[in-house]
Amino acid sequence: MTNKLAFPAKKPVLAKIADSDNLFPIHRIFCVGRNYHAHAAEMGVAVDKTTQEPFYFIKDASTYVSSGSSINYPPQTANYHYEMEFVVAIGKEGFNVTEEQAEDIIFGYACGLDMTRRDLQLKARETGRPWDLGKDFEESAILAPIIPIKKTGFITQGKIELAVNGKTKQASDINLLIWNVREIIAHLSKFYHLQPGDLIYTGTPDGVGPVVQGDRIIGAIEGIGSIQLDINQN
Repeated sequence: MTNKLAFPAKKPVLAKIADSDNLFPIHRIFCVGRNYHAHAAEMGVAVDKTTQEPFYFIKDASTYVSSGSSINYPPQTANYHYEMEFVVAIGKEGFNVTEEQAEDIIFGYACGLDMTRRDLQLKARETGRPWDLGKDFEESAILAPIIPIKKTGFITQGKIELAVNGKTKQASDINLLIWNVREIIAHLSKFYHLQPGDLIYTGTPDGVGPVVQGDRIIGAIEGIGSIQLDINQN
């Protein structure tokens, strides 16, 4: 007897690559939590790199939305936040990667938005439960076209900004990451066999805040490009 699928298999999630007809198949989306001191402080916590390690949460690949999209305000939240992020796209397998080897497995970089149901995240944090309902939900991982590293070189600094309806809300520099890209890749690859198609959202600067229906979000990272998202007016 030939086995058949009970229902159609999920199609691959494909992200855009800048100035290319090729597409980037998304495998996993890793997100680094509290990776700027100023953002950690605004969330009411302190990060001591000498005694702590990075921590992560994961969004399903199906949460991907391309830059320039219009999306609905998500259900079961009254405090829906933007988080502008520097995203690293992985292009080669890597396990127990050293910091010196990290650059070798990078495919490219992109602007990203980690959209967050903040009320649900904080409720989970207060009760010691996972953040999934606050972070891993439909249309919560926004991504601009990926810029291959061969065009940018290895990036260690650059302004990262976000505005809502033309008013600047976040303004920082990726050189202020607590754990930099080399350190993140080396650390994460101790726990996971990194694969081509993995994305790493490296964390957000301070200035996070809510958006409502009808708002337009525009972000940018120096040397990488920009990202845009509209929240539908229902």
